[in-house]
Amino acid sequence: MVFRLAEPPFGGGCRIIQVQSNLARGGRNRQPPLAKSIKDRRKKMKMTKRIGGKHMKTKRFATLLSGVLVAASLANRQVSKIISCLITVMAITSCASVPLDYPKTASLALTDTEYTSLAKSSSNWRAADPDRNGFYPLTKGMDAFGARLLLMDGAELSIDAQYFLMKPDAAGLVFSGKLMEAADRGVRVRFLLDDIFTTVDDRALIVLDKHPNVELRIFNPISRKGLYYFNYLGHFSIANRRMHNKSFTVDNQAAIVGGRNIAEEYFQLQTKEEFIDFDMLSVGPIVKDISASFDTYWNHKLAIPMEAFSYEYDDDALDEMRSRIKQAMQESGEYIYAQAINTELMRDFYNGSLEPYFADAKVIIDDPQKLLEKISPDQKIVATAIADALSKAKKEIIIITPYFIPGKNGVEFIKGITAKGVRIVLVTNSLATNNHTSVHSAYSSYRKPVLQAGVDLWEARANAAGLTLDDGTTEFEQLTLHTKGILIDRRYTFVGSLNLDPRSIDLDTEMGVMIDSEDLTNMLAELSLQRIPEMAYKLELDDKNKITWHATIDGQQVVETKEPLTTVWRRFLAWLLKIMPEKQL
Repeated sequence: MVFRLAEPPFGGGCRIIQVQSNLARGGRNRQPPLAKSIKDRRKKMKMTKRIGGKHMKTKRFATLLSGVLVAASLANRQVSKIISCLITVMAITSCASVPLDYPKTASLALTDTEYTSLAKSSSNWRAADPDRNGFYPLTKGMDAFGARLLLMDGAELSIDAQYFLMKPDAAGLVFSGKLMEAADRGVRVRFLLDDIFTTVDDRALIVLDKHPNVELRIFNPISRKGLYYFNYLGHFSIANRRMHNKSFTVDNQAAIVGGRNIAEEYFQLQTKEEFIDFDMLSVGPIVKDISASFDTYWNHKLAIPMEAFSYEYDDDALDEMRSRIKQAMQESGEYIYAQAINTELMRDFYNGSLEPYFADAKVIIDDPQKLLEKISPDQKIVATAIADALSKAKKEIIIITPYFIPGKNGVEFIKGITAKGVRIVLVTNSLATNNHTSVHSAYSSYRKPVLQAGVDLWEARANAAGLTLDDGTTEFEQLTLHTKGILIDRRYTFVGSLNLDPRSIDLDTEMGVMIDSEDLTNMLAELSLQRIPEMAYKLELDDKNKITWHATIDGQQVVETKEPLTTVWRRFLAWLLKIMPEKQL
């Protein structure tokens, strides 16, 4: 079986493997966190997601309760009793708090790492321009995974990992296993995870945290006491605001930043869907700034030690789980590991033949305090910096973003840029490729104004990825765009976690790196403009001011007059979800 993919913006190409996870969970504390065997590699892992709540009552929750009370008063007596019981449970569980005062020790990135092997490799890699940073784009998922694994293999003193989510699948298994291997060698591991969409069972996380050289903290966690959904609703105002940052740093000498989380879909380990994403491997002075960003979040009061949720787990049982993780690594992880580190790019990286792009750069981060403050311009540090850079563009802007909801102010901002003669090329998800239908519902209202502003608007094509089987037939797979990149005037490249939607801009924290490199940006721009038509529809307005979708597929010109590759139900759902509050998307 061979995988083929129309080359995505910033690069592409794939190799597919699939292994059943040994970290899957059903609920927080009910199912064993480890599977006992490796399933067929084409079988999808089944797992449930959970959400929860936070530690303070809110006006929104009070309003919700009032509405339920009114409903109960209008219902018959039996229904009223049921609803009253639910209200009581919600009221009780809403009081469940997170131990923000749980004891923890502040720590900072290690600074005496200049004698590590990675420091020497970094110096050799930047020998042609030692005073500047070295960068290399990781456009393929397998390369991005291989880079993380190779860095962990070479770690001697420290690993700092910060992610929005990790799943209990093959990627989570291998990543966690390699963290433990490094910790076994004496490497200090600090692992910071946002809580809401991290679906790994707490007990599996505790296995990591129990290692004497590993400390795991959960950012802005939901209380584990009471009913999880009600906890989330009861403390919606804070639980709704998340740490979306993503960074990975080894020995304070090399770092990876970008849009990828720790899950199969980000690293080409699935056979049912393909996420197109983008990371940047970084060495040089910029790494110290990325480490400082990590320290800011690691030492914030919302970063709660995992041991605060340990309860009274039996140490023997946790030791057994650890053994099963290591066994699973031997059974399945070694195959994945071998695939990831043996890509052409990783071989070049390993033998030192990979040529970096030398550049000055700046780390841009939101303050974690943003999650505790009211929405205001002062808190939108990353979004403000990007808007400033875009406003200074003179010729060309290429934006690739999975989620795009500009709002009225954003449309006016775009009009101001195009009025100066600046070309804007914008690529985002179509309805068929968007994994958040509600986001597309909001975005769709702005397509016409954006097109009328003169933007070259493109939407990802769901069937641009496919599996070619041994018999020559093709099975088309689900493609989803997850890249977050901005190229300005063939000089500046921004890579990070920021989506161009209200959630990223107003509610969540974000981070990224702005790189000043004509060579890097021009290369990425040329690749993007070449490959966008291969994997996306170009949107245009016809003579009746209706949107049409244009693509070249297998050499044939195709024009669609409705949302391409979607069902009637999907289009109806997208219409229905327009009632969702845009500010929450």
